[in-house]
Amino acid sequence: MATDFSEPRLLGSRSAPPRASAMIEALRGLGYSAATAIADIIDNSISANAMSVSVEFAWAGETSHVSILDDGHGMDEQELDAAMRLGERSPLDARAASDLGRFGLGLKTASFSQCRRLTVASIRGERMNCLRWDLDVLSACADDGWYLLEGPAAGSEYLLQPLLSAGRGTLVVWERLDRIVTPGSGEQDFLDLIDGVERHLAMVFHRYLDGECAGLQLAINGRPLKAWDPFLRNHPATWSSPVEKIRSGAGTVEVQCHVLPHKDHLSAQQESSAAGPHGWTVQQGFYVYRNLRLLLAGSWLGLGQGRSWTKEEAHRLARLRLDIPNSADAAWKIDIRKSTASPPPALKSHLTKLSEETRARARRVFAHRGQPIAIDPGQPVVQAWRAEHATVGIRYRIDRDHPAVRSVLDDSGDLAAPVRAMLRVIEETVPIQRIWLDTTEGQETPRTNFAGEPSSEVLSVLMVMFRNLVLRKNMSPQLARQRLLQTEPFNNYHDLIASLPDDPHPGEPDGVHD
Repeated sequence: MATDFSEPRLLGSRSAPPRASAMIEALRGLGYSAATAIADIIDNSISANAMSVSVEFAWAGETSHVSILDDGHGMDEQELDAAMRLGERSPLDARAASDLGRFGLGLKTASFSQCRRLTVASIRGERMNCLRWDLDVLSACADDGWYLLEGPAAGSEYLLQPLLSAGRGTLVVWERLDRIVTPGSGEQDFLDLIDGVERHLAMVFHRYLDGECAGLQLAINGRPLKAWDPFLRNHPATWSSPVEKIRSGAGTVEVQCHVLPHKDHLSAQQESSAAGPHGWTVQQGFYVYRNLRLLLAGSWLGLGQGRSWTKEEAHRLARLRLDIPNSADAAWKIDIRKSTASPPPALKSHLTKLSEETRARARRVFAHRGQPIAIDPGQPVVQAWRAEHATVGIRYRIDRDHPAVRSVLDDSGDLAAPVRAMLRVIEETVPIQRIWLDTTEGQETPRTNFAGEPSSEVLSVLMVMFRNLVLRKNMSPQLARQRLLQTEPFNNYHDLIASLPDDPHPGEPDGVHD
């Protein structure tokens, strides 16, 4: 017997709409943070051609609120109604190439994850339209209705004044911030949250903020945000590959590989800023963008040979930009929160190859402490340590030809054997495990190259080396300076070497302390 699809309800079926309050309470657990939720709201502002977005955090204890105001084209009554409904648009629907949304849920799910009352007001033309969801109202209802309320809540009318004053755009207001203002939290926790949101937005929208497309202005509590460029593209020591376009059935993607400078090339402020919101080690890997909006910040996307790569200190300087079209969302498995991505099988091999090359380059820069190239390419820097690769593993040896070591060995006489034994003991007891643990757990590399030491300390060691080369090795002062410039770690101290006197005054104490 054929089924009659013209009937209001299919034969052998029943209507099973979800209970409104239970469904929305479940959606609150999708895993948004305040920062990612606000970023989702700003996506809607950008899709509405906004040029300015202002985020306001107002602390008032349990009555604190957050508002996001944009100057976009706004929504009329029908558009606002559609925007406030859950699932009004299907992810399968065609959308504009510049659209930053996909599921038709972002505004609601992002907001519900942080607050129990969501009010959205918008002006298109001369009329302001306003609707709100109130989870407490829904939970108190006896039936399962989806009640979308009209206008602001009683006593909250004043929150719409910024939109009325602007005369255009859209205002999103979060009230009853039960996921932000939790029991025991205070104003300082609120301020710390604002700092985290600021760092996240500066990263996610950095290509909009730095003018790569039509300039976007973002502000938090009246303070303009500055873009955080994860690739340090304007630093002369950053290595960047040519942009490569890869075509596949999932659309064309763009990839550009970057290796950031070693910290020796960065000021303290630059190093702190370039570390990013979560630190150098965490921020390595691919940065996946869709329409210039950052979706995923720092991930190896499950790539690797044999097993997936993990984030290791040696590759902390490797960051790759990957742009995908929004038509490829399904192929890349982009989730509702825009926080995960998985490359299609057809692209994995090519992306793995690019990643391996970038990781290898980053490791070389990291291992050579940012100084792989000497002033004179024909005279490489003499390093104090060298790695010996053998079938039993890697051993680290002190280079006996390093000037500081060679001078002691040459002048040691009867003490030559004890000195060599001492060097061997040092080599065999390098605290590799301890260094690895301290570096991994502290997410910072140990200090080397006299880092943090006063210039006088470096100069006192330099004078010992300089006197030895001039007075005992009979080098001219000019040649001795040149030799020091080619010797680790003094190749970092050009000015101090240039200040060494032509007469090294052999009678003066060298000033080196035990």
